[in-house]
Amino acid sequence: MSKRILFISLLLVLSTLMGCATPTQMAFQDESYVLTKKSKPVYLMTANIRNLYKTSYQPKLLVVNVEKSVVNGSEDRLNFTMDDKAKNESDDPNRGSNYLLRMELDSGDYVLRGLTSISGIFPIRGFFFTPLHESINVNGPGIYYLGHVSATVRERVGEEFKAGSTIPLIDQAVAGASGGTFDIEIIDRWDKDEPMFREKFAALKNVDIKKSILPPFNRQRAQKWWEDN
Repeated sequence: MSKRILFISLLLVLSTLMGCATPTQMAFQDESYVLTKKSKPVYLMTANIRNLYKTSYQPKLLVVNVEKSVVNGSEDRLNFTMDDKAKNESDDPNRGSNYLLRMELDSGDYVLRGLTSISGIFPIRGFFFTPLHESINVNGPGIYYLGHVSATVRERVGEEFKAGSTIPLIDQAVAGASGGTFDIEIIDRWDKDEPMFREKFAALKNVDIKKSILPPFNRQRAQKWWEDN
């Protein structure tokens, strides 16, 4: 496969996984940013992603997929892009890659759809989608902690939802995206996550951060969404 054909294939896969959406920076990338009473609410979350199925292809986070509960266009889908400042990536499958996520949102009802990742190097590139499908109701200012997401790729059994798209066939199979599925756990890990957020982001050092922990991962919901889409 030529580099041109591979590049086009990857773009098609990425478009399928992410949909037509608006690329959006995560909060606090500007170190001089100061929170005020008029600041938009920000939702914090940490994530660890690893692949125990095809261990040579460890997913690296590209975007966090968030969308309004009613989608009328690309402006209602937000792809929060990962930044270098808040990631600690590894190719060790026992360790995985860790991320500090910060989503600034306008008031409204949203769905935290999931996490889109990429693994490998040319000529094999695999794309992964970690489903979450959790509702977020944004109705006031403040900083809120959603919890820690642990996402592990293992071999898929039966008709379980896939860890990524089926195409490109070879790339997705080799990386374990089409033959794997995700085991996902959402927990309150504020005791470990709080010092990391406050140390990394000056805007968070002396502000009140409220817990708004997401409910446990709903595998049945993820399965239905995968079958429907």
